[in-house]
Amino acid sequence: MKNVLKSVAATIILAAILMSCDNKNQKKMSTDKNLNQIFPKGEKGPDINFTGNAYNTALVDAHSTFTTAVGNVYFEPGARSNWHSHPAGQILIITDGVGYHQIEGQPIEIIKKGSVVKCPPNVRHWHGASADVGLQQLYIVPNTEKGIVKWEEAVTDEVYNKRQAN
Repeated sequence: MKNVLKSVAATIILAAILMSCDNKNQKKMSTDKNLNQIFPKGEKGPDINFTGNAYNTALVDAHSTFTTAVGNVYFEPGARSNWHSHPAGQILIITDGVGYHQIEGQPIEIIKKGSVVKCPPNVRHWHGASADVGLQQLYIVPNTEKGIVKWEEAVTDEVYNKRQAN
């Protein structure tokens, strides 16, 4: 477990160093006052994969020698990903805000700054911001040679709103 944590920490530190050297990304920094953003807001994710507005900034390219994709996603309030899975799994590190994560067949979990979420390989899940507060997360997708993501259908309002009803 210590080796995994050291590897994750090293990846995050490397990403921060790489981003600090890239002036064009620094110019894109958002002035969003709701979240303490560490990385640039990034490019809006495609509507086919997200409900609401989600923005992605790649930090470590999936095809690098690290065979690991690392990036930052900012979800505006109410935004969420579609159901999806990752051939080698995914780790989410929540850096600010409040949101939800659900593995298919399990209850919706509240995630917030400091949460670490482990999405097992080939398991359908979704994640996104709460209805009132945005969410910022780092994602880590290991072993990208196995593939990165399989996108599926949108998370319905009925599924998303189950958290508020509980």
